[in-house]
Order: sequence, then structure tokens, then C-alpha cells
Amino acid sequence: MNTPEEVEIIEGLDTDEDASFGDYPIDTVLIRNENRTVHDVLRRIEKGSFVMDPDFQRDFIWKEDKQSKLIESVLMRIPLPVFYLAENSKGQMIVVDGLQRLSTFQRFVNNEFSLKLPDQSELNNKKFQDLSPKLQNRVEDCNLILYVIDAKVPAQALLDIFERVNSGLPLTRQQMRNCLYMGPATRFLKAEASTSLFLEATGRSLDQATMRDRELINRFCAFRILGLKEYRGDMDDFLAQTLERMNELGTSGLEKLSANFRSSMKNNRVVFGKHAFRKHSPGQSARSVFNASLWDVMSTGLSFYPEHLVEARADELRKVFYPLLNQDNGFIESISLGTNQVNRVKYRFAKTQEMFKEVFGDHTS
Repeated sequence: MNTPEEVEIIEGLDTDEDASFGDYPIDTVLIRNENRTVHDVLRRIEKGSFVMDPDFQRDFIWKEDKQSKLIESVLMRIPLPVFYLAENSKGQMIVVDGLQRLSTFQRFVNNEFSLKLPDQSELNNKKFQDLSPKLQNRVEDCNLILYVIDAKVPAQALLDIFERVNSGLPLTRQQMRNCLYMGPATRFLKAEASTSLFLEATGRSLDQATMRDRELINRFCAFRILGLKEYRGDMDDFLAQTLERMNELGTSGLEKLSANFRSSMKNNRVVFGKHAFRKHSPGQSARSVFNASLWDVMSTGLSFYPEHLVEARADELRKVFYPLLNQDNGFIESISLGTNQVNRVKYRFAKTQEMFKEVFGDHTS
């Protein structure tokens, strides 16, 4: 996990997080409500029809005094806030808002913690199994109001809803995607983000807690798999489509993608050292901030060339790269301002593709 000193502000990362309802028809936002008991929901979680992201269960778990207060509220018959779930294409329910509350019910009913309620002598230090049958029933029969977001809701709308209704710790868009598209794709991002190759190439400066590291790998996968022609100016939608595609790739497809990605990390490290994916000039000693737009073009671009060729022509690549990075105003703007705009994404990819062709010709791997 990064220390606060290691985490940097990222340059060239134009976000879609201010997007509002208006980019899609309002009638496409389909939400229904259901009433279920705690017992019923926990049974569905055990069966796998309700999905709770283990990353969040581990990293953002409530302290036991707060969990105890929730159970106390239930025993006192205090109504709970509503829960939000998103239905995926497989018919599973992804917990959007209420993860900590459901995790608390699951842990308590499974006798994984004792209540910390010093002002309630009849409840303090008791596990679920220690409660009277009457109180056990009160927990399991507690009625939960669920709002379910339909699977047909557009990806962008889903993320907007997710962002608006989440009442717990604020989540980044990548954390939301990690919940909504769990499967081989999210496991791939997690595995690649933990490799020494990735950590060294990025200078260990990407925030792991907010999944900024996985977001950058998601961007690599998007431009490598879907390609520039599929980019329409909505980065959130582009990254979501990529995770859906990755979940269908199969083991061999993901293994090939992993090999391409790791080769790119080696290539960028060999050519640029600690300055990889950062604006810099020849001979510069101080390391600049990480630039997400440079990451897009350089991580994707150098994934197509064999490592021995890149190493052999590293000097030649640097000679054509520095004028592009420091003298081409169009390129500089394309990695600095409005970086998600289609014209700027296309410009920076076009310029770097010209550069790679000049240095490597048609010698792709």
C-alpha cells in the first residue's frame, strides 16, 4: 500500500466525474423496489446471487462498535435506510449502497463478532448464537427495502446513480467499476497492479486505495483491446466496455494481454527509466508527476514491439520522442488539457504512432 508521501497527483487525467443526467434518455433509468428480510438476503449472498466486492469488505470494513450500533438499531426496530443494488447481465445483484450494513449482518449472523454495547447489559459481548430465539428472529426477520437498478440502464447512468446514492466512504469511478464488473477482468487488473514490473515502471506513485493503479491498467487494456476507433469521448463508458469484453476473453486471451502489458512495462522502463510516463527533458534529474495521457500512448504503443528491438533502438526512440514532448505544441496540449476529447486523444496517438513507425518500421511483435 502506498504511503501518503508516495502518492502523487496525476497529470493528464481528464475525468468524466462531473457528467450529469442528460446524456441519455431519462426513461432509460429503470429502478424497481423490493422488500426482503435479512435472512433472505444473506441466503442469496451465500448462493452468489448477491455480489459483495471482497476488496471493499477487506479495505473499508466498519469498526465493531459501529457494527454493534446497527444490530442494536435492528433489535430496537428502528427502520434502516434503503439499500441500492445494480442487476448485471447475469441476473446477479451488485451491492451499490449498503455494503457495510450487509457485511455487518453477515458477520454477526455467522458469529464473527460480539456486540460492543456497554450501555446494554443484556446485549453487551454477546454473539448472535448467544441471543434469545426471540432476538435472533428479530435480526433475521428485519425487513430491508431494496432499490434495484435494472441491467438495461446505460453504463454511464449506472455510474452516475452509483455516485449519487452511495452513503458510505466516497468511491472513485474505478472502485465503482470494480464492483459492477467483477470477474476475470477485475482480477486481471488487481494481479497486474501488484507486479514489480508495473510498480517499478510507475515509480510506485499510483494510489492503490482509490484503485488509481488499476484504472491506468484498465486504460491500457481499453486502447489495446477496443482500439482508438472505438473511443467516442466518454472514458467511463470506454473503460466499462473494456471490462465487459475482458470478462469474455477467456484464459488464453488474458494471458496474451498480460504478456503484452508486461512487455510494455519493461520497454518503457528500459527507454525512460524513472521518467517513464512523465514529461521530462534529456538529462533531467528530478522526476515529474505521472501523466495519464502519456501512459495511454506509450504503454499501448510499446506493447507492440519486441523487447530486444526496443532495447537496441532506445537511443533512437529518445531522440525523436523529446522534440515531440517538448516542442510540438499540439502534442503538449493533447496530453495536458481536455485530454479525454476525441480530437486530442486521436492527435496524441497519431503522433506517437508516426514516431514508432519511424524508429521501428513494421517490426511489431
